[in-house]
Amino acid sequence: MNSGMMNLIMRNLSRPGILNLYYSLKPWLPRGLQIAMRRQIARLKMRTCSDTWPIDKHCAKAPEGWPGWPGGNKFAFVITHDVDSAGGYAKCRALAEMEKELGFRSSFNFVPEGYRVEPALRNYLKDNGFEVGLHGVRHDGKLYKTREIFERNAAVINSYLREWDCVGFRSPSMHCVLDWIHKLDVEYDASTFDTDPFEPYPGGVQNIFPFVVRAADNGRAFVELPYTLPQDFTLFVLMRCRTNEIWKRKLDWIAGRGGMALINAHPDYMKFDGRKCGNEEYPADLYRDFLEYIRTSHKSSYWHVLPRDMARHWAGRT
Repeated sequence: MNSGMMNLIMRNLSRPGILNLYYSLKPWLPRGLQIAMRRQIARLKMRTCSDTWPIDKHCAKAPEGWPGWPGGNKFAFVITHDVDSAGGYAKCRALAEMEKELGFRSSFNFVPEGYRVEPALRNYLKDNGFEVGLHGVRHDGKLYKTREIFERNAAVINSYLREWDCVGFRSPSMHCVLDWIHKLDVEYDASTFDTDPFEPYPGGVQNIFPFVVRAADNGRAFVELPYTLPQDFTLFVLMRCRTNEIWKRKLDWIAGRGGMALINAHPDYMKFDGRKCGNEEYPADLYRDFLEYIRTSHKSSYWHVLPRDMARHWAGRT
């Protein structure tokens, strides 16, 4: 790829046509080049987004008639993991064991046709109080290319939802058309965010609470769970942060406003063995430290539930 084409993509990556071009070229782009491009984009965007990221003050308005969280808790805490690759899949047990040790449970979202997902791992997670969800069909950025493509894949996704006994979905790369998701047999979707200028489709839903998405034609509905804490890939791979202070600061802000702190952390990028991290890795101890911070600094003040339980609670409000 020549430098002119690269610059064009970098300046316009959030435009649908350029995104389609990028994902068409992506299989032939060296991974190192992809990361270098995205890091450059992140640096450019950081110059203009300080007022809306990681905290956008417009996101804190509570729903009308909001009674607060169960048990009188100040805020809610939900953990999700997108498992993007076979490398991330191989780390799922280590990540689950870490969370078990600290008293947390999470949802693991798998790409069913991206790598082999063994029933043994799904059963291990469910038997130990975790949740399993779907993360698209393939992680190739093409699910929403056209309505026809999405609906064809929706039938496949629904088949996996039934086979795996799942009720939740998250789109790969946070590509999302909420109206289309009514084609999926899910109780909740988690493909949006409160504010994130670094995603392929930047912006956000400006909300740190769940919300119901209802179809205009038939009244069918699902609960939307936006992630409200920055993704680990953004912080530690793109921005190359060496601490988790942004997570802690955003968590404290959400807690102070009674919202839902929902994190999306990828085992793919975590380094568990203490050795030097690669170009796309960060020490898993940064994630452990964050969980320990929640346990100690916000002790007895948060409602920690799985995404499906959050969705069922929220659906019961309407």
